Amino acid sequence: MKQILLGLCFVVLAMDCRSDQQSDSIQTDTAEAKAAIKELAVALKTELKGAMQAGGPIAAIGVCNTQAMPITQKVATEKGLQLSRVSLKNRQPANLPNEWQIAVLEGFEQQKAAGKDIGSLVWSETVNVDGNQEFRFMKAIPTDAICLNCHGTDLSPGVSRILADLYPEDRATGYREGDIRGAFVVTSEP
Repeated sequence: MKQILLGLCFVVLAMDCRSDQQSDSIQTDTAEAKAAIKELAVALKTELKGAMQAGGPIAAIGVCNTQAMPITQKVATEKGLQLSRVSLKNRQPANLPNEWQIAVLEGFEQQKAAGKDIGSLVWSETVNVDGNQEFRFMKAIPTDAICLNCHGTDLSPGVSRILADLYPEDRATGYREGDIRGAFVVTSEP
């Protein structure tokens, strides 16, 4: 009987240690995801701000069209993570969300409608994918006033024309300041 109790204690302790290790791993993954998103957001904002100052919204569209994906890939490679942006109203086909990302984006919309601050909307989980554990993290992207030049409801004719030429299937307009523009997505194998 004593051996059985000792065995059960060992199992419980081992499970507690494993749970603590998983919790530590998730906290580390979350911190790394937030850092990668922050670096990407700063890099994109810097490029867009420079383009806006140099040539207005049309120049900013050029940055989005030619530099956003390479900047994203650069940060992803440096951080060793898969990093992207998705939206329920995407501009680029590459930014179309998959099934689980759609569910998270819809959840963000519900949380926003309930009064939550968009800047605080984050989500994460670790799931088994084909026998491997995959960490998933998303952070909502708020629509700022400057975004409305290319994503708003009242676009200049020049902006509308360039968007139509570059993005014939564009769905990323009609936003208002404070809307959820989309989300940053980070995935990794822990």
